[in-house]
Formats: sequence, C-alpha cells, structure tokens
Amino acid sequence: MESARHRGGALVVRGEAGIGKSALLRQARRVAAGHGLLVLTATGTEAEARLPFAALHQLVRPVLGRADELPGPQRSAVLAAFGMAQGAAPDLFLIALAVLNLLAEAAAETGALLLVEDAHWLDAPSAGVLAFVARRLDSDPIVLLAATRDGYADGLGALEQLRVDRLDDASAVALLDARAPGLAVEVRQRLLAEAAGNPLALVELPVAGWRLGPDPLEPQWRPLTARLEEAFAARVSALPEPAQALLLVAAVNDGDALAEALDAAAVAGAAVTVDDLHPAVAAQLVDVGRSTIRFQHPLMRSAIQQRAPLARRIAAHAALAGVVRGHADRRVWHRAGACLGPDDDVADELEAAAVHARRRGAMVTVVAAMQRSGQLTVDPRRSADRLLRAAEIAVELGRHDVVGGLLREAEDRGLSFAQQAQRLWIESSFGDGLRDPKTGPAALAEVAERVAGTGDGVRLAVRLLNSAALRCFWSEADEAAGHRVVAVTETLPVAADDPDRLAILAFAAPVGRGSAVIDGLRGATARAGVDAQTSRLLGSAAVIVGAFDEGDAYCAASIPDLRAQGRLGSLTRALAALAWCAAHQGDLNAGIPAAEEAARLALETSQPLFFGIARASAAVMAALGGHPDRAAALAAEAEQRGVAAGVRPVLATAQLSRGRGALAEGRFADAYGELRRMHDPGDPSFHSGMRCFSLTDLVEAAAHSGHRDAVADVMSELEAAGRRTSSPALHAGLRYARAVLADDAGAEALFRAALNAETSRWPFSRARTQLAYGQWLRRQRRPVESRAPLRAARNTFDALGTAPWAERARQELRAAGEASRVRPATGREELTPQELQIAQLAAQGLTNREIGQALYLSHRTVSTHLHNIFPKLGITARAQLHSIVGDLTGW
Repeated sequence: MESARHRGGALVVRGEAGIGKSALLRQARRVAAGHGLLVLTATGTEAEARLPFAALHQLVRPVLGRADELPGPQRSAVLAAFGMAQGAAPDLFLIALAVLNLLAEAAAETGALLLVEDAHWLDAPSAGVLAFVARRLDSDPIVLLAATRDGYADGLGALEQLRVDRLDDASAVALLDARAPGLAVEVRQRLLAEAAGNPLALVELPVAGWRLGPDPLEPQWRPLTARLEEAFAARVSALPEPAQALLLVAAVNDGDALAEALDAAAVAGAAVTVDDLHPAVAAQLVDVGRSTIRFQHPLMRSAIQQRAPLARRIAAHAALAGVVRGHADRRVWHRAGACLGPDDDVADELEAAAVHARRRGAMVTVVAAMQRSGQLTVDPRRSADRLLRAAEIAVELGRHDVVGGLLREAEDRGLSFAQQAQRLWIESSFGDGLRDPKTGPAALAEVAERVAGTGDGVRLAVRLLNSAALRCFWSEADEAAGHRVVAVTETLPVAADDPDRLAILAFAAPVGRGSAVIDGLRGATARAGVDAQTSRLLGSAAVIVGAFDEGDAYCAASIPDLRAQGRLGSLTRALAALAWCAAHQGDLNAGIPAAEEAARLALETSQPLFFGIARASAAVMAALGGHPDRAAALAAEAEQRGVAAGVRPVLATAQLSRGRGALAEGRFADAYGELRRMHDPGDPSFHSGMRCFSLTDLVEAAAHSGHRDAVADVMSELEAAGRRTSSPALHAGLRYARAVLADDAGAEALFRAALNAETSRWPFSRARTQLAYGQWLRRQRRPVESRAPLRAARNTFDALGTAPWAERARQELRAAGEASRVRPATGREELTPQELQIAQLAAQGLTNREIGQALYLSHRTVSTHLHNIFPKLGITARAQLHSIVGDLTGW
C-alpha cells in the first residue's frame, strides 16, 4: 500500500461466494488506513442494480465537495449523474472523466484505496465509470480493489484478475476446529465434505445446525451457493416473526435506511420496533447503526427473498413504494415489483423514469426502464413501441445480446409495418451481421422505399438507407444492391447537400456518385453552425470519395466538441477516419496518435470494425515510417478482426500496408504481388472504391519490378472510374501513373502536368511525383535538372517522417552528384503514440489539465508522460517543445 502514494492500479478479486474475497478487502482497508491513505468504499446490491450511479455515489460521496474544482462540463456531468443538477444529458464517458479527476485530486496528498464489494451487483452505469477509471490509474496514487463472484458479468472483466481458490484440506480442518470445536467425528467429516474448502461454508453450516442424515427427496448434488443460502435461511427461520418481517423488507429494499425498513414493515402489517432486530444482530445476520441496516453477507438478501412466499415479497415491494414517495425513481421500481400483471400507470411512470435516467446519462438504466415499461403496458402496439425504443438505446450501448431479447419480446406483441421497419433497422445496426441476408443492402432499401411513403417515414427511411450504404461499403456488396440504395435515396425529399444523403451516396457508390458527393460537400461547407456530429458525418463521406483534404478538415473540426461532450462512440469514428485519411496522405504526425487513440476507444465503446480499421491504418503508417516488423504485427492484428466478418476495407488497408512495407524495403517485386491482390475481384482484400487510392503504390512497384505492361488492365479500369468521379485522390494517382508509365517521349509533359496540378494540400503525393520525375530526369542523363525535384521530395519526406522514401531521394541525389546531410535524430522513435499526442498538445500551449480533458486522462497522468517525454527528446523545458514538435512525425 505504501507504493499507492506514487502509482496506482486496479485488481479484481474473483471467486465463488464465501471464498474470502471480503476478508481480503477488509485486510486491505486496515493496511491502507495504517499508511494514512484515503479509503473510499462502495457495495453493489441486487436491489440497487437498477438505480443509476447508486454505487458510484456511495464511492465518491465523501469527496463530492471537491466537485467545484472540476471544469464546468465535468462538474455539470457528475452532478447531473447524481441527480444534483439539471441540464443536457451527459455522456457516460464525460461523467467518468469527471470522477477520474475528482478522485485524482482527492488522492493527491495521501493516496487512495477504492474498495468495491460485490461488483457483480453494481448498477451498470457505475460499473462502466469504474472500468473507465481503472484503466487510467497507472500514474495516479490510487488503487482500486473490487470483489466479484464467479458466474456473474460485472463490467470489470477486462481488468487484471486475482482468483481466490478454496482452502486446502489442512487449512479447512483448522478453520472448522477453531470455529466449531468438539464436533463428533461423523459430523466433522460430513461438514468438511459439504464445505469442500469454502471458508464461509465452514463457518455457517455448523451454526445452522446442518442436518446429518441424507434426505431421499434432496438431489445428491446442489450448488454450494444454494446450500449456503439455505444455511442463512435456516438461521432466519429461528428468529421471531417481527425480526423476519423486518429482514424481508430490508432484503427487498434498494436502500439501507433503517427508518424505511421499519416504516415499510409496519405498512405491510407487522407491528415492529427497532428492538425487534436484536435477535438478528445477535445471530450476526445484520449490522444495525443509528440510521442504517446492512446485511453481513450478500447471500442473506437472496436467501431471505427466496424463502419468502411470493405474496409477502409483493407486499414488501408495495409497502416500500408507499414509504419512498420522495424518491420517484426508487418508488416506481418498487411499484413494478408489486405488479402481478400489466399496469399502464406503472408503465407510464417507468417511461418517465427512463427520461430522467437519460438526463443523468444512465443509458443502461434507460434500457431497463423502457423494457419493464413495455412489459407492463396493456396495449400490444404501445408495448412493442416501448420495447423497440429500448432496443434502439441498447444498440447505442453495443449490447447485441440485450437487443436480441428486446426484439423478440416486441415481436411477440405483433408489429405494424412501421415497427417492422424499425426492427429491421435495429437489427442492421450491428456490424457483425454484415452477411445476414435479411439485413442486406437491397432488403433494407426495399423497406426504406416503402416506409418513406408513410406519414413521417422519411427519417426512418434515411436510417435504413444509411445502414444499407454502410453494408455496401464494409462488405463490398454487389453493384446492383448499391444502385438500389442510391436510387431510393435520390427519391427522398431531402436537399442535395443534406449530410445524411451525402454519407449514404458516398458509402453506397463512392465512384458512381463521387462527384455528386464532392459537389454536395461544398454546399454543406457553406452552411453556418455545423455541429460536431454533422461535421464527422461529412468528414467520413469526404474520406470515402477520396477528398482527403476535406475529410481531414471535417474530422479534425469535429473532434474537440466530441471530446468535450464525452461522445466517445462518435469520437472513435472521427479518429478512425482521420487516421485512415492520414495513412493515405503520409501524415504520420496526425495519423499515428489518431490511430492509437481510435483503437483504444474502439475497444472501450465496443466498435470492432473501427478497431480493425484503426489498426490497419496504423500498419500503413508504420510501413511509411520504415518499421516493417511493427507494420506486419499491426496488419495481422487488423486481419484477425477483418477476416471473420469479411470486412473488406480492413483487409484492403492491411494489404496496402504490406505493399508499402515492401516498397519501403526496396522489395519491388514483392510489393507488386501484394498490391496487385487489391485489384483482383476474387481476393478478399478487393474493394472497388478503396483500390482507387492505391494506384500510385501499384505503379511504383510495377515500374521498378518489370511489370509496367502488366498494370494496363488496372489503368484502363481506373481511367474509366476517373471519368465517373472527380475524386482528388484517384486523379492524383492517375496523373502519377500516366507519367511513370509513359514512354520517354511523352513522360516529361505528363510529369509537369502532374506537378502543375493543385497539390499543395497533398504533400506526400506531390513528393512522390517529384521523386519519380527526378529519377526519370537522371535516367535521361540530365542530373543537374534532376536535383531540384529530388531535393524538394527529400525535404518533404523528411518533414513527414516517411524515412524510406527520404532515403531513396537521398540516394538519387547522390547519384545526381549532390550530397545530402543526414537528418539528425530527434528522439521521436522512442515516443509512444500517446506520448507523441501529448507532446503535440503541450507544444500548442495546452495545460496538463486541458490535455487531460482532451485525452480522457487525469492531469497527473499527463504530467507523468511529459516527465518521460522530455529526456527522450533531449529537452528540459516545456517551452522547447514548440521548436521541435514539427519534427515529431515518426516512431
């Protein structure tokens, strides 16, 4: 614990019920207190699992007074989460960042230990925030210890785990003899066999007076948890009736207030006082404080509820609903627990609770409330509507398993045509269903056309067509399906520069409608007040049609607001598009950190397709930077995601990285073989749109490996594509290819035409043309003329950090009679992608707090990174970053 004053971490203690997890956490608490650490605790309970941020509020309540020190958006988000402020619905990740910074400030002087008991019963929003925080504790003096039970999903599964196993025979005997000395030999042996090394069983089974004789009606084997619950229940049965009544209400309650238990038991018909709890305290079943009642073990709750007849459990819920009137969200869940059948009043209240939960950013709770609301709604059509709305929100959370169950429930109610269309859109929203024929592009377009003519169906039609277009792009659907999506889209009453329309056309027909998308982007740019989501959408459309400069600008413009709003799902997509764009432009400075962050966030936000494209883009940039081993590893990782789902853009980008890696090493024949695969319709890496942007690489490989004539068919196909679209990236590649493949009589005019084109915003493409032109001039025995384009190419490659191409330009210059100085090392190769990103932001003048807010890190983590960055770059002061940050473009 002493080390927690300097660095942090997280550990999940996992094991079966009664194995000793809580004992370990209690010991950790004693040690932490002895070292003077701040100790914050929270306990998940089954009854509170539907109350958003209930456990998180337990944990941070002692330090919530520091909320005023947080930046405004974070302060508002965390207070809204706890129902202490009103405002726009905060994103879960903005709440998580606020909690991270709140805890970091509270722990700054003493260090802190966060203890989370029964994490398997945490409410989902609290679990999500704690998982986010736990992944970012390395540089903060905070240790998180969580205990969770086997067989439960807890939201913390990705964290480091410590499994607690059963006691060995000698230890089990010692514990039993210490707690229950003097047992008869046969009783002792039976208890040791029943407990099987479980510490809680060794303690509880003797106290419960475990029966000795076999029961012919009892199964020979039952789970130990069931036996322990029976042991607890047996102890409850021996209590007076008033104590039993109080314990049942406390077990059903979603809070621990003693007054609520007393009042609810009275409402349920029991004449009770606090003195009636003395037998339960004496039996070590509960702890009673001045105002609280808490069970000593969580199995007590389930044991008491399982033992109680249904009618008494319903009565307990109904009584609590009457007692907690001042807490609307708690009250409605108790009312729902008391329902024997549909009840529209309760269903309406649950829908209102869902609205309240959305304002607090608790989207998992919204899903649960809407699901229960749908189950309690009398009218089948309205019930289905609520269940479908719950499924829509579950899509946002990436919960495919939950969505499937909700859709099945909705279908049981019978769906109208519009609801069937909504169900189809929901089903199509998951990328892992790309090959499901019922959610294929043509099927979605067919439904969209029909639904567009019904009432307010245009919005739903657009959503369906958006899913259809994405499927066209990700799975490379047949051309006819793309045509169908385009045809339906162009019949909708939406403007030509509508962002959704542009995105649909771009993804469904990047070549066939590329010019229309590019023209529409100009109109959209002229609009005032484009929000971050719209900017991201436009950026994606621009990237897909090869308008990389516009795509870069749109995506970059969307990122600050998406960060500030905590919309990490959309931020992931913007960063992935930016990284893919940068990989094609050779912009390692922006692309490397964008790809790394996109991959990290894609895992956190459950977006596997974007993890794949981020890793593939990183592989391309590693190849450009001259790091073949890293490029190969990243490409293999990307392909693992892409092959199973048949995600062609991921496979195509990974293949591009292999081709560029071979080019970087001068293995031109190998490069040709790798890149040629991207143009073979029978190859998994073929993509009709994306292959348009690899022409420069293919032609460079062909020209240096004796395959100049072999690319004639590809040139013919892409020249035809160029006549259909004004894609800047495609036409830049065509200009390069025409010059490089031309005979000596026509080459110079084509090189000049390529260099005279407006390419100032395409430095990597221009530099490659300059390199090829310089090489051609030198082969024409015009070495003096070759030096200027070769020198320009070298300088650009150096600035971009594309070292293999810079070295090739140097070699050509030496052959032309001009020496080049070796570019001095800057230490950039030692920087991790995240360190590079932090160095860039610090060089722009951002403070550690501002950098932390941007990257979802605590400011202390940023400080630690800068402490590591300075010696790597050979600098001693923050001010020096500005002068060298332009050189930070490689690994």
